[in-house]
Amino acid sequence: MLNLSVLLEDAARETPDRDAVVFGDIRLSYSFIDQVANQVANLLRSRGVQPGDKVAISSPNLPYFPMVYFGALKAGAVVVPLNVLLKPREIAYHLGDSDAKALFCFEGTPELPLGEMGHAGFQQAEGCEHFFLMPASLATTESPIEGAELFWAALGDQPKTFETVTTEATDTAVVLYTSGTTGQPKGAELTHGNLLTNAMVSDTLFAKTLHDVSLVTLPLFHIFGQTCVMNVGFFRRATLVMLPRFEPKQAVALLVKEKVNIFAGVPTMYWALLTDDTSAEDVAAIKENLRVAVAGGASLPLEVLKGIKNKFDADVLEGYGLSETSPVASFNRPDRPTKPGSIGLPIWGVEMKLIDDDWKTIEGEGPGEIAIRGHNIMKGYYQRPEATADAMRDGWFRTGDVARRDDEGYYYIIDRSKDMIIRGGFNVYPRELEEVLMTHPQVSLAAVVGVPHDSHGEEVKAYVIRTPDATLTEDELVAWGKEQFANYKYPRIVEFRDELPMTATGKILKRELR
Repeated sequence: MLNLSVLLEDAARETPDRDAVVFGDIRLSYSFIDQVANQVANLLRSRGVQPGDKVAISSPNLPYFPMVYFGALKAGAVVVPLNVLLKPREIAYHLGDSDAKALFCFEGTPELPLGEMGHAGFQQAEGCEHFFLMPASLATTESPIEGAELFWAALGDQPKTFETVTTEATDTAVVLYTSGTTGQPKGAELTHGNLLTNAMVSDTLFAKTLHDVSLVTLPLFHIFGQTCVMNVGFFRRATLVMLPRFEPKQAVALLVKEKVNIFAGVPTMYWALLTDDTSAEDVAAIKENLRVAVAGGASLPLEVLKGIKNKFDADVLEGYGLSETSPVASFNRPDRPTKPGSIGLPIWGVEMKLIDDDWKTIEGEGPGEIAIRGHNIMKGYYQRPEATADAMRDGWFRTGDVARRDDEGYYYIIDRSKDMIIRGGFNVYPRELEEVLMTHPQVSLAAVVGVPHDSHGEEVKAYVIRTPDATLTEDELVAWGKEQFANYKYPRIVEFRDELPMTATGKILKRELR
């Protein structure tokens, strides 16, 4: 048997009374989470959900997420995590495209009424048969949405034991939808073997204690949070401190209060922690406990990496992966020297190489597009054979990320191939420009995109957040950039902003900036 739910079941057996999940004043043990997951599995079986059927979940970082996630897996179902920012039309698309039979949806808040939007989307998805509303308050006894069944009432007297369905390593465990930057979002089919192996290998990549405490601020509906925080955390029998929405002051408060020793985040989270006016007492308290800061999701600017290391005295370890790779593909491994700015070396059981547009291998430094092969590669895109064939060949998956490689085999992301700017026939990689722009003393954050230009095809534009009290002007930054970059590279256009558009996972939305 190789069912991913073993991560929860084994922890519940070995450390039944340990806090598995902390949310505010709520502290729930491993045995409790496991029992509720068993009730979820029994509920799904009682409603006719069969092994292989799809079960969707729309929930921020709350105890509900692991309860439903592992409960569905125990029943042999396939989990379809939904981004909590989806609107009804998008929810209906995801439910229909994945053939979901049930949707578990958090009630939400007045500002973000997830339950109302989820139910509206559910009603538009003909094949989805069951809707369970997970209430914001345990005191809720009547559903605030007509026709929606309350989660706890549905569990009712469902047994707290369940014999987990036997699954093969090659059976699909999760269908994870990509961000859909081109065309409609596609569902990457990740197997029990993909996810379990990736969690177990990831566990070896950074130090652990007898009882780790991890801050869960990466969305669990995203593969980075799912694998590197929840699944690795449960494999370690760690305590997961839930933070539904990242806000630097709340994150700092939880880092201090819960004595967190592991933090995983995307670059914008680290930038926010770095620029937050954290008190000296809180910085000292965080330094005392925080050992490891894992970065992924996008390239971490060198200035941010150095700043976090100096501020909190923690090992900042950068890795790389995608939804289609479960996600971890490479990492700055603890048994080898760490190279700032590098995504490290391929993890155990994974190969990486550089290829050109025709899949031909590029030797030496490159640059080239990263291709990956190993235990972490998805089965394919759900019901999309043509898209799968475009992305995969002979076991290799092409990532769309452009990188170079040094003589010791370390990889360095240059940019997303689709983000590359072609100005007057010259290739310009925004990542390189962003790194340098952020070394300017009055620049806090920068995002570079290409904008249409009559004669050059594209022109280079920088969107910039200035440091507090900065007096920097557009002309001054353009002149400074001209000194730093080749003539074809430097940004001719600068726009200052107070904030930049970001995804729910904290990535800068360059398509919106374009």
